[in-house]
Amino acid sequence: MLTILRRFLSVFIALEMLFGAAFARGDVKVTFPQYDSGERSACVNAFIGTGGIPWMCGMLSPAAQTPFGCVRVGPDTCAAGGAAKLKTNTSGYYYEHRHLLGFSLSRLSGTGARDYEMFRVTPAAGKVSGRPAAQAFSHREETASPGYYGVYLPGAATLCEMTASSHAAVQRYTFYTSKEAALYFDATSGAGGDPAKDAAVTVDAAANSLTAYCRMDGGFSGRYGGLPVWCYAEWDAPPASVTAHTADGDRQADAAAGEEAGVWLRFGGKKGQTVTIKMGISFISPELAKENLRAEIGDADFDGVRQNAADAWEERLSAVTVDTDANTKRIFYTALYHAMAMPSDFTESDGSYRGFDGEAHRAEGFTYRTDISLWDTCRCVHSLYTLIAPDVQNDCLQSLLQMAEQGGVLPRWPQGGGYTGSMFGNPANIVFAESALKGLAFDRAAAYEAVKASSTGTHPGKDERDDAALYEEYGYVPDDLARRYSVSETLEYAWEDAAAAVLAEAAGKTDEAALYRERAGYYKNLWDPQTKYFRPRNSDGSWGELHPWHSSFYDDIFGTKLSRAYCEGSARHWRWFAPQDPAGLIALFGGEDAFVKELNGFMEDASCASPAIDPGTGYWIGNQHDIQTPYLFNDAGRPDLTQQWVRWTLKNRFSAAVDGLDGNDDGGTVSSWYVFSALGFYPIAGTDRYWIGSPCVDGATVTLPEGKTLTVTVENQSANNIYVAAVTFNGEPLTEPYLTHGRLAQGGTLAFTMTDRA
Repeated sequence: MLTILRRFLSVFIALEMLFGAAFARGDVKVTFPQYDSGERSACVNAFIGTGGIPWMCGMLSPAAQTPFGCVRVGPDTCAAGGAAKLKTNTSGYYYEHRHLLGFSLSRLSGTGARDYEMFRVTPAAGKVSGRPAAQAFSHREETASPGYYGVYLPGAATLCEMTASSHAAVQRYTFYTSKEAALYFDATSGAGGDPAKDAAVTVDAAANSLTAYCRMDGGFSGRYGGLPVWCYAEWDAPPASVTAHTADGDRQADAAAGEEAGVWLRFGGKKGQTVTIKMGISFISPELAKENLRAEIGDADFDGVRQNAADAWEERLSAVTVDTDANTKRIFYTALYHAMAMPSDFTESDGSYRGFDGEAHRAEGFTYRTDISLWDTCRCVHSLYTLIAPDVQNDCLQSLLQMAEQGGVLPRWPQGGGYTGSMFGNPANIVFAESALKGLAFDRAAAYEAVKASSTGTHPGKDERDDAALYEEYGYVPDDLARRYSVSETLEYAWEDAAAAVLAEAAGKTDEAALYRERAGYYKNLWDPQTKYFRPRNSDGSWGELHPWHSSFYDDIFGTKLSRAYCEGSARHWRWFAPQDPAGLIALFGGEDAFVKELNGFMEDASCASPAIDPGTGYWIGNQHDIQTPYLFNDAGRPDLTQQWVRWTLKNRFSAAVDGLDGNDDGGTVSSWYVFSALGFYPIAGTDRYWIGSPCVDGATVTLPEGKTLTVTVENQSANNIYVAAVTFNGEPLTEPYLTHGRLAQGGTLAFTMTDRA
């Protein structure tokens, strides 16, 4: 089966390249404008993670945006013939495609779900009608950098450029033809070819503007009834004519509504003419869409907005300065860039936001953020924000509390204006516990009550927790009663109970803290001492089937259920999951030697290819449940093996190619792993500690909160010198392979001396 998939993929990509090359040739030599992007921004390759094996790629896009912005304006690519439903990349852009449908206003970053892609604009030339067809393009005539995207479309003879602010986009179209220039505004565009609902658009030709509305019904927003969004747009040249389009066809009119609602704006034929369109969005009202555009863009021209976006990126990326070779800089700063794509700024110009109850609320003292890939990002992304973007981390904490208050329960994966129900467990527990231990300011009592409600049984709320009740009753999730993932759910619930205990203590609930600490050991109830695996168990205590070498991905392909107890992986992937109790996990294996032997075998079984069509059942950083495994050797007294496998992963699982990530980035999670590991330390999620690893840079300066600075020095670092001969913090030798946040956050110097011998 995998051989067939591999052959199909090869043929698909070859055909795309052949037909794309045939139709994307033009006789215009395009020169993209040059901008001062800044030293660190210039290192970013926005195409990393946009291509490769479809289901294994980073799911990233070169769309233009500002750090943590709401608008991510960029191309929506498709297979030849316009097959948008071929979900090869959930961000809407797939590098192996050679055709695109147009340029929409947002998308999710690095995730497994498609959403947004609203209010698509498509340029055309000549006498065109109906909805525009897909157009061929070439990567030779395409570029992207932080805050900017550009591509030449030979079929329309048009240079298309994009830039953005947080809630607005500016698109500039330069027509290299004397044919009639036209822009199609699609009010019904949606991710993956799934159209938005209830769409309508009205043009005010005299004012060179339009107002539009739709209800997004994407892979996530459709789960909570849809996300309403308004757009206000204005352009800098009066259209010669306006044509409305619906499913019934085209007609001379200034408004359209219903299925396929859109409008053609036609600007006459003048070779070299440029049309700039500014677009603001709001999730509350059309008036706020216009106000957001006025507040964020105003009278600024395209180049001014582009420079503002570039400056914003350079400021954020300047939180870390690394000393290393050019290729490593490219990978490092692109990873840092991708870690700052989400969560999205959902706070509008007047301070309001659409809450999970569907009502407008006001953010007081923080920026309300959503699109938080929480089940993934709780593992290292929020640790990165705490260190270098504490304002964003504080926003996330306050936003999660508002979601719980207005929606009824803490989310697992909040998107837009509601619950997606994606994944399982209570990952917000980890974020709140770690933030409390690291001293961030938030209402600990309120956080604990929200965590308690989410972690205990069933209760009102849009996000069901049925299996949590089973976990409470049995001390594990019985496989015969579970909806899914009985083993994975049990392990995650136990991890999150340890976090709940931390918050209970912080809230002064000593007895409840003790209860959660007890429950944090429930993971042991699924340990089979004979096989030494976490194994599905039924409600009567009997063991279920165990197939360690069978992944849930094989179930997806072959229609089996052999790994139904494990989420997105195998029993081998989940064998190492007890972050709250590494000593207890090691004891289950029979001690450090047995643990190290088995873990090393797991690492050695990692796929030879990156990314692989089949990731196998060995180590796979491209998914989150075993992302921490190289660092577990530290807990078993073998920091040398942590150093060996961290450096192996940095070298073999990341590159500056379009397939340079070994799996979905999931809101910056895989990218954040790289950022931390390259610097030589990595957070233990849900705690205030960092593991020591093996840095692959020659040095770094990290700007910390309150004006403090962490300097990382690395002596004798090279491709061969991967082992740490000595490590000190502020001159004091570290006798254990750990460092606490309390020490690190004070600033100072973390000094490594490297060697080629373990």
